[in-house]
Amino acid sequence: MARHAGVSPSTVSYVLSGKRSISESTARRVRESIEALGYEPHAGARSLASRRSNVIALVVPLREDVHVPAAMRFAVSVVTAARSHDHDVLLLTQGEGPDGLRRVAAGAMVDGVVVMDVAADDARVPVLRSLGLPSVLIGVPEDTEGLTCVDLDFAAAGAACVEHLAELGHTDVAFVGQPPSVYERRSGFAERTVAGFERAARERGVRVTLHPCEPDTAREVAAGLVRDRPGLTGLIVHNEPSVVPLLDAFEEHGRVPPELSVVVMGSITPRLPHLTSVELPAEELGGRAVGLLMDKIEGEDVSGVTLLEPTLSVRESTATAP
Repeated sequence: MARHAGVSPSTVSYVLSGKRSISESTARRVRESIEALGYEPHAGARSLASRRSNVIALVVPLREDVHVPAAMRFAVSVVTAARSHDHDVLLLTQGEGPDGLRRVAAGAMVDGVVVMDVAADDARVPVLRSLGLPSVLIGVPEDTEGLTCVDLDFAAAGAACVEHLAELGHTDVAFVGQPPSVYERRSGFAERTVAGFERAARERGVRVTLHPCEPDTAREVAAGLVRDRPGLTGLIVHNEPSVVPLLDAFEEHGRVPPELSVVVMGSITPRLPHLTSVELPAEELGGRAVGLLMDKIEGEDVSGVTLLEPTLSVRESTATAP
């Protein structure tokens, strides 16, 4: 390539690595030679030279109670961001837990790791600290000392839903949440959402109840609310797979928006584009997590918690309380 471009081998190396400034005209000549010769960097050789694998690991939750489309949005965003930093992604399933982290660290398989589905008392956190492997958590455990975390401010999101309904005059609101197992394992995003929801309800004097829900029990939950809460006028749903069956069941009982005001936390389905919602910014969270991880791989101290402010988009499914 150096002979083809009429430059020294070190100049080609600097253009490829970006470690030294090269004039644009020279860099362009080198890139043209790379394209003409069809050169592809040898991953193994680069790894030996740099002592890096140019691979990061992504720990993705794959449980029965996980909404796979939402998890895949995160995975795609991480892969896309990693490729922009010339890194590939090794996928680890949640089931591998601490042992999976130890395995990839011991084998020098990855330069760093992005961890999803973080519990309040997550068993992987002490392991991450002991390994010294650069890591970023998409989620926030109780003990964040020395960690780098990024997430949506779920407490603020839960509160925003209540605030919106309270401003419309609703005083009787139900919260249909995640499956019971999500709360049992203390998933951080779920706990923080409920905490924000309950705090805002106390402050605004709104009567609220929490109803964990499986997709196949959504109709039963709706029927119970219609039966036991005749004064119910507001509904917050933090359970994407249950949105459609819930609303179908309420409609069968004659309870439809805007008589029953509905706010959804999560992605809006094409079937229900009219719902007021707080979207989950998976693409931004994945991109930020990878960016922070690259900073850590380069030796920068980026410890701390970054929480993205939630955005509530008001649509036709909420109205003034009847």
